[in-house]
Amino acid sequence: MRHADGLPRRRLALGGLLAAGLLAAQATPAAAPGRCDAPVYLTFDTGHMGVAPLIAQVLKDEGVKATFFLANERTRDGGWSLDAAWAPWWRERAAEGHAFGSHTWDHGSWLADRADGRFDIRPSMGAHAGQRLTLSPAAYCAELQRPADRFTEMTGQAMLPLFRAPGGKTSPALLKAAAACGWRHVGWSPAGFLGDELPSDRYPNDLLLAKALAGIRPGDILVAHLGIWSRQDPWAPAVLAPLIRGLKARGLCFATLRDHPQYRSAGASR
Repeated sequence: MRHADGLPRRRLALGGLLAAGLLAAQATPAAAPGRCDAPVYLTFDTGHMGVAPLIAQVLKDEGVKATFFLANERTRDGGWSLDAAWAPWWRERAAEGHAFGSHTWDHGSWLADRADGRFDIRPSMGAHAGQRLTLSPAAYCAELQRPADRFTEMTGQAMLPLFRAPGGKTSPALLKAAAACGWRHVGWSPAGFLGDELPSDRYPNDLLLAKALAGIRPGDILVAHLGIWSRQDPWAPAVLAPLIRGLKARGLCFATLRDHPQYRSAGASR
């Protein structure tokens, strides 16, 4: 649909978001070097890993530490995100000081609770991809622990006792079961949904960048991925680098979930 002046409505909306993002970037003076008084928490879930090296380079260039949530996902080269080929990549990120949590081994999304205390889960990876499975609390805890064990094998470091359920889908019963075996769930802030899962034709990179710059506030947890199969115009690094620079220009800084006030005690307890 076109507006009365002949311009597409999406173009007008994009112009408004870009202006709002620019004003937001100019509203707050840049933070002093070495201080982080207004942190945001950049997190990445695994994906097809096609953009993972580019993301790592942007983080290194910008001096930003992030938190990664690990699942064993299929990669563009026909392997898996936690296989031996990717072990050096994860080892390098651990040496750089990033933080890490679990995303379940087979990227299993919660579907429903059962009356007997078990859960219906649908994994998108592994031998049972696409099937509806029923897991006991102990079996779900094993799904959370398996990426942690693999991470330690690859890096020699311990993972934080934090997890992100695929799609952020949980229930009170699932969270209680995970907490009983030592895991705390981490979602994301509404403004921190960076949109890299959305279709490129309806949500182009410039729109996503403007929306993020206008909406993100101190304390927000941000979420993106190391590659989304369905997105034709990759979000990273096209959006990631200007997003980081724009947030820095607003006086925001970046920290891992090790330093988040809600989760720092979890890191100390593992």
